Amino acid sequence: MSASAAATTRRTTTAVLGAGSWGTTFAAVLADAGCDVRLWGRDPEVAEQINTRRRNGKRLPGIKLPEGIHATTDAAQALAGAEIVVAAVPSQTARATLSALRAHVEPGAIGVSLMKGVELSTDDRMSTVLADALGLDEDRVAVLSGPNLAREIAEHQPTATVVSSTSEQTAARVAAACSTSYFRPYTNNDVVGVELCGAVKNVIAIAVGMAQGRGFGYNTTATVITRGLVEITRLGLALGADAATFPGLAGMGDLMATCASPLSRNHTLGRHIGQGMTLEEAVAATGGTAEGVKSCRSVLHLARTAGVDMPITAGVSAVLDDGLPVEEMARGLLSRPQKAEGVA
Repeated sequence: MSASAAATTRRTTTAVLGAGSWGTTFAAVLADAGCDVRLWGRDPEVAEQINTRRRNGKRLPGIKLPEGIHATTDAAQALAGAEIVVAAVPSQTARATLSALRAHVEPGAIGVSLMKGVELSTDDRMSTVLADALGLDEDRVAVLSGPNLAREIAEHQPTATVVSSTSEQTAARVAAACSTSYFRPYTNNDVVGVELCGAVKNVIAIAVGMAQGRGFGYNTTATVITRGLVEITRLGLALGADAATFPGLAGMGDLMATCASPLSRNHTLGRHIGQGMTLEEAVAATGGTAEGVKSCRSVLHLARTAGVDMPITAGVSAVLDDGLPVEEMARGLLSRPQKAEGVA
């Protein structure tokens, strides 16, 4: 075999940090794309089940995983030789989790963030947290976001996504590593816009869930989604994002999927709140991490620092953090001063 042929057929070694539903699903995508995948998680029972039965019954019940995944609780083993390191851990604990693994990351590795949120203590986006925690240069970091509900992808339902990096080469390499017959990555260089879409759409999905939990119908849902996109766009443009990102896959695409699907934890949590549960009850009933619960505070702080008005985000924060009744939030949004639709 020639050197060029060997290079073409060589399997990319990847490490996925986080064996939740999205981390496990993306590990399966990478394996289906021909990568050698190590999946790191803290639960030895989950790791054993993946390795022996090709299942993650806790997070993806009923889904059979491909053979190309090796699960482990040993971070050093997962990261050894990994050319691409994918982070799929909760956003608010990401810095501490990833910093502890920094010493095991290979020189020259690319970091990929699947995380969606804004860090509470710093207002940092997840690409910044990832770069800081793992000691990576900006041009070796990519973010992935889009209408990517884990369960549907695990079932091989077709979808597309966006891989964004300041380096065209990095984005292209990550896209090639995760391209399958059912998972279609596009690339761009608008990291700020892609990440803000991913973070804020979770907050808007909670608002939609709240409205539906109160029994409101499609008019209300469409209104919240549409005005939510306005808020996301307004913040993104203030922070230097590309306007073309917001009507695309990472913007409207991800917003629609997260706000409309019962598979969305943020939508589900919002619905529980709208039906009268306390936040603690809603979190327990939802299961898993609904990133928008904490991100609403950090997104709102980021918006106020940037001088950007985000009334839906402020309303969700008031309900979750201050106990404002959902009905009062709705009244407050509808009683805002009238203006032309295109006016910020």
